[in-house]
Amino acid sequence: MSKKPIVAILYDFDSTLSPTDMQAYGFIPAMGMTPAEFWGRTGEFSKRTGCEKILSYLYTMREVSREKGIPFTREFLYECGKNIQFYPGVTTWFRRINEYGASKGIQVEHYLVSSGNKEIVEGCAIAGEFKQLYGCEYIFDPKTGEALWPKLAINYTQKTQYFYRISKGVYDTTDDDSVNQKQTERRIPYRNIVYIGDGMTDVPSMLIVKNNGGRSIAVYPKGSEEKGAALHSDGRVNFAAVADYSAGKRLEKIMKLIIDSVAVGEQIDYFEGQNPGD
Repeated sequence: MSKKPIVAILYDFDSTLSPTDMQAYGFIPAMGMTPAEFWGRTGEFSKRTGCEKILSYLYTMREVSREKGIPFTREFLYECGKNIQFYPGVTTWFRRINEYGASKGIQVEHYLVSSGNKEIVEGCAIAGEFKQLYGCEYIFDPKTGEALWPKLAINYTQKTQYFYRISKGVYDTTDDDSVNQKQTERRIPYRNIVYIGDGMTDVPSMLIVKNNGGRSIAVYPKGSEEKGAALHSDGRVNFAAVADYSAGKRLEKIMKLIIDSVAVGEQIDYFEGQNPGD
């Protein structure tokens, strides 16, 4: 085998890597609001205007900032990401999984596919762990630095396109031609893709990965086992585990077994391709 096999792990963010919405750690407190107040206002705007929910929260963030007299800039959003907290073990997870993959001859790559703000994620402690960060983005005025308009909005069904983009290695979100072209060989086979998410908004991505031979994992807070059990019993995911990324916990054990299975599968493919007696 001349080329090292790749395992791609795709992650949701809110309630998957972090216990709650990313806006709750910096942005909402800076607005002098509670999460219930902010999301209530977002929901009311969506209901009143018929605006799609992701676009509604992007609009509401900008409007509330203006009302409070806080410049809504990339730098401000970056600062909002610095206080994000994570589930146990997250900050060391990437290094441990990368090292385990390397010990099995596997290259592990991590990708974030989130409906949250990319600009906020870029300010958090784990931003540098991902090969690609996909999230909702703004266009910023080059003169004032303030957000003008959404550049990219990702809702729960739009997340599914990144399964194909990552498999093909087509990372540019403006490149619709390459991602739709037929390829005889993909950079990352479907079976080598893992999706980790927490709930119903992840179901389309969970299913598309699972149904194409990859593996999907539902994570849930300790004490909320019924949430993960429902996704597993309904056939939405391959596995369910407490959102504890620490060494030796169930989630790490599952991930290591998936890496093992990819390594074994690559070995089988190699020997199947050999002539008898080689």
